[in-house]
Amino acid sequence: MEKIWLKNYQDGVPEEIDLSEYSSIPDIMDQAYAKYGPKPAFHQMGKSITYDELNELSKKFASFLQNDLGLKQGARVALMMPNILQYPIALFGILRAGMVAVNVNPLYTARELEHQLNDSGAEAILIFANSASVLQQVLGNTPVKHVLITEIGDMLGFPKSLLVNTVIKRVKKMVPPFSLPSAMKFKAALAKGNSATYKPAKITLDDLAFLQYTGGTTGVSKGAELTHRNIVANVLQARAWISGKIEDGKEIMITPLPLYHIFSLTANCLTFSSIGALNVLITNPRDIPGFVKELNKWKFTSMTGVNTLFNALINDPEFAKVDFSSFKLALGGGMAVQEPVALKWKEITGKPLVEAYGLTETSPAASINRMDLKAYNGYIGLPISSTLFAIRDDDGNDLPLNEVGEICIKGPQVFRGYYKRPEETEKAFWSDGFFKTGDMGFMTEEGFIKLVDRKKDMILVSGFNVYPNEIEDVVAGHPKVLECAAVGVPDAKSGELVKLFVVKKDASLTEEELKAFCKENFTGYKVPKFYEFRDELPKTNVGKILRKDLRQ
Repeated sequence: MEKIWLKNYQDGVPEEIDLSEYSSIPDIMDQAYAKYGPKPAFHQMGKSITYDELNELSKKFASFLQNDLGLKQGARVALMMPNILQYPIALFGILRAGMVAVNVNPLYTARELEHQLNDSGAEAILIFANSASVLQQVLGNTPVKHVLITEIGDMLGFPKSLLVNTVIKRVKKMVPPFSLPSAMKFKAALAKGNSATYKPAKITLDDLAFLQYTGGTTGVSKGAELTHRNIVANVLQARAWISGKIEDGKEIMITPLPLYHIFSLTANCLTFSSIGALNVLITNPRDIPGFVKELNKWKFTSMTGVNTLFNALINDPEFAKVDFSSFKLALGGGMAVQEPVALKWKEITGKPLVEAYGLTETSPAASINRMDLKAYNGYIGLPISSTLFAIRDDDGNDLPLNEVGEICIKGPQVFRGYYKRPEETEKAFWSDGFFKTGDMGFMTEEGFIKLVDRKKDMILVSGFNVYPNEIEDVVAGHPKVLECAAVGVPDAKSGELVKLFVVKKDASLTEEELKAFCKENFTGYKVPKFYEFRDELPKTNVGKILRKDLRQ
C-alpha cells in the first residue's frame, strides 16, 4: 500500500513509532513520576495533586486492591465517576496492580450498569455517591464483591471537602438515598493501603489494560479489549504528532470530557501526563457559566472537546472575554466538527479547532490534522504514524481516491477484539487485519481523510445517498439555529425522507424560514421534508447527538 499521506507529515513526525520506549502504561507513569515529581499533575475545584502525590496515592490504592481485597492480577475493577481527583489515583492504582480497568458512565441506568458489570465480570467497583442508588438496585445480580464509595469533594482537603460534600448532598440534593451496608469509603481504602507492601505487577504489552465499552449509541454495549500495547502505541503516536506544539512540563490542559471516555482517557489523562502537563479537571462541563469561570483562573495552553461542547462555549457571551494569550491547541474529536462552530471558535480564540478522528476500538486516535493548521479544512486529518487507512466497498475492495467507501484501519492501536464476542470480533475485521470502522469517507490525493458519515446513519432517498452530517453542517450555519440533527424516516414512495430536528438560537425562527434556507442550499432529494423544533437534543455523556433516539 502506498502511503501517500507521508508527504504531508510535518517535520519531525516519524513514519513509525518505536514501541520499545515503554513496557506498559504504568511504565509511562513511572517515568513521568521520576521526571516531574513536584509538578502539579491534576487539579479539581481549587485543589491540585503533584506527580509525587499521585505516585504515592496510586501505590496505596494498588496495595489495598492486592493485599486488603485480595484481588489477583487480571481482576476487573470498575470505575464510575465524573472528572474528580479520585479517578486518576484509582486508575493508575488499578493498572500498576496489573488489573483491568472497566470504565462506567456515571449516568447509566440500572439496566445498563447491570449489563456492564456482568459482561465484564467486575469484582470490585469504585463509584461516586451520586450514582450509588443505581448500583444498589442491581448489586445482587452482579459478580461485584467489593464496593468502594467516594464523594465529589473527598480529595479537596478539610474543610473544603466537608463543605462541597454537604452542599452537593444537603443543599443541591444531588445524592439520592442509598443503602450499601458492606461498602467502604475510598478515603478509608487509601488509609488502609500501605505503599510499602505494594507489589509491582509483571505486565507485558500484550496484557489487557481496559475493557472499554462501546456501542451505547448503536445498541447493547460491547467491551473493546484494549491492551497495554494498544494504549502505549496511541500515546506514542499522539505525542509524536503534537511534539512540535508542546513543551514538556509546561502545558496546562483543560479537561472537560470525562476521563472514562476513551478520547479524554488517552489524550488528556495519559498522553499529556506523560509530558508532565497539568490536567485541570472540569467536573461538570454542562455548567457552561461555571466552566468559563474556571477557564478565567488559568493561563491554559490546550483543550480537548467535542463539537457540541465547543458550540456551547462560543454561544456563551462570557467565553469571548477569556484570556487566550497562552492558548495554542484545541483538539476536536468524538463526532464531526461543524464548519460554523470551527470558524466562530477561531474568531474568538485566535486558534483553529484541529479535528482528529478515532474510535474506542482504535484507542482512539487514528488520524489527526497537522498542528500548523491555519483554519478549518473539513478533513479529519492524515493517518498518524504506524497507521494504515483503506477505503473499501462492501466486498472489501479498495476504492480509488476521492470515492466514498467504508474507512478501514490497521495499526498497533487497533483493539484485539470484543470481549466474549468472537462472532462480532470476526465481523469487525477484514481477513488482512483491517478494522471496519462503520464510518463512510474518502481519501484525497494528498492523503487527507474526509469523514462523510456513519454507515448506519446514511439516508437513502429514492436510491440517492443523503449524509446527515452534510445537512447538519449547512443548517448549523443558519444564524438562528443553535443545534440540529437530521435522520431518515420511512416513506412508502421514496423509501426514506429527511427529517430535521432543530434547537433555536433565536425564538423567531419559523419552519418556513428553515425550508427556504434548505431549498436554497440543497438539491431536491436532500431537502428535509419534515421539521421539528425541540428545546434540546438527546446526547451521550460526552455530547454526541443520539440520532437513534430521534428516529424512534
